[in-house]
Amino acid sequence: MVDFMQELRTRRLVAIVRGTDAEASFRTVMALIESGVPLVEVSLSGHDALGVLRRARAELGPDAWLGAGTVLTADDAARAADAGANLVVTPGLGPGVDAAVGRGLPVLAGVLTPTDVIAAGAAGASALKIFPASAVGGPAYLKALRGPFPGLPFVPVGGVDAAAAAEYLDLGAVAVGVGSPLVGDAADGGDVGALRARAARFVAVCG
Repeated sequence: MVDFMQELRTRRLVAIVRGTDAEASFRTVMALIESGVPLVEVSLSGHDALGVLRRARAELGPDAWLGAGTVLTADDAARAADAGANLVVTPGLGPGVDAAVGRGLPVLAGVLTPTDVIAAGAAGASALKIFPASAVGGPAYLKALRGPFPGLPFVPVGGVDAAAAAEYLDLGAVAVGVGSPLVGDAADGGDVGALRARAARFVAVCG
């Protein structure tokens, strides 16, 4: 968990891959890591996400940070861990958080309200995913949450483009989570070259 938080604070970027094409999703994971984005989440709501996780883990070895996202239930957490995920990301609080913490996995837990923030800390979450960040005020909402919780590791997710990423980080976010503004259509079979160009831009902003 300490290594995860060190990596999160250093890299300040988590890529979110949710694709309709398992082969393209795997290529996307590999392209992101090769482009300097070492924290990658594969959403369980994507096609054959567990298969993508297994292939990526086999290719990357045991030490790479490879997350499973959209973990809702204890079964989701167990299947993700069995597929090779060593990080769990959730859209909110619930059994998925508890099961992952029980397995000793770092958890980026979805929160929205101050009540969620307190509950996530009590549940043992490693970092706090503000989701959906853009829908509730964007950077202004992060600034408001940091008032009562100035030292907590917030990671805004949802509608985070490069400009918003820079603003969130300037306001004290420990990192940002980025899906479509970074991945685009690559996980659906789109242009991996364009993905690499976007990755370079986000790495420059977050580095």
